[in-house]
Amino acid sequence: MKEKIEIMDLLKSKQIIEHELQLLAYGSVEIRENDSNKYIYVHYREDGVALTKYVGEYSDELYNLILNNSIKAKELKKQIREINKKLKQLNYIEEELSEKVERNIDFAKRHLVDTIYKQAILEGVATTFADTESIIEGGKVNNMTSEDILKIVNLKHAWEFILNKNVILSNTNFALLCEINKMVEEGFYYSAGKVRNVPVTIGGTKWKPDLPIESIIKENLEEIFSKELDDVDRAIELLLYTMRKQIFIDGNKRTSVIFSNHYLISNGKGIIVIPAELTKEFKDLLIPYYEGKDEKKIKKFIKEKCYISI
Repeated sequence: MKEKIEIMDLLKSKQIIEHELQLLAYGSVEIRENDSNKYIYVHYREDGVALTKYVGEYSDELYNLILNNSIKAKELKKQIREINKKLKQLNYIEEELSEKVERNIDFAKRHLVDTIYKQAILEGVATTFADTESIIEGGKVNNMTSEDILKIVNLKHAWEFILNKNVILSNTNFALLCEINKMVEEGFYYSAGKVRNVPVTIGGTKWKPDLPIESIIKENLEEIFSKELDDVDRAIELLLYTMRKQIFIDGNKRTSVIFSNHYLISNGKGIIVIPAELTKEFKDLLIPYYEGKDEKKIKKFIKEKCYISI
């Protein structure tokens, strides 16, 4: 049991380090010139494959940042090697993804911009599909607030995190739920990823959620997993439970959607996303559900209009 806990801790640390590494622009710098302008590209290797990535228009600040990132990336890779060495000593054998799950990950990645755009609309972010795409690809937009831009960037990071192989192989559990909220709310609240300890109100209803208790949340999640449900129904149950519980100070809908999709994707069963044009209809169903009414109605809506199989 002790070794199993140690392996889980090492895998979690590895996931966090790999995610941090993915966010860095690093590598061998190449400066290309076009029409008197200079642009920075980096060459690097990932899983033994040589890759090239455009970083941005040249500036001394960006150039020095990449140099510093390359030093940091070297240290992060060293930490990953040390973790792999410890895992080997504990006789850990890394699982392989099934072909079905790999297809689901590819499907989710291909639809990532559309998924994040729809999530942003659900949260009332003033964006367009084109602006969302530009932000995700690292471009600039001039007609959005810095807060709305950060929400989209955070969604991108959270999705990239759950689509990581090691994360997909991990259990859909309370620890993962907290990690997702931490990424979703990065830069907004110091308590991101922590169970809230203050009351919150819900717009459109007098109903107020109780203060969440970690031990009870864990028990409730175990109950959901113990029910005789198919994977899609279980994912919907996870989504609605975590939304209604209002576990965190903010970002609960975004966190819940990504959390339930981790479960779906890890089982190769597709994705759930609320279409932008159905946002109002979904919110109109959500309020009665919060109040303890029409549970079947909102579950039917999600399964018929928000679930995409592959």
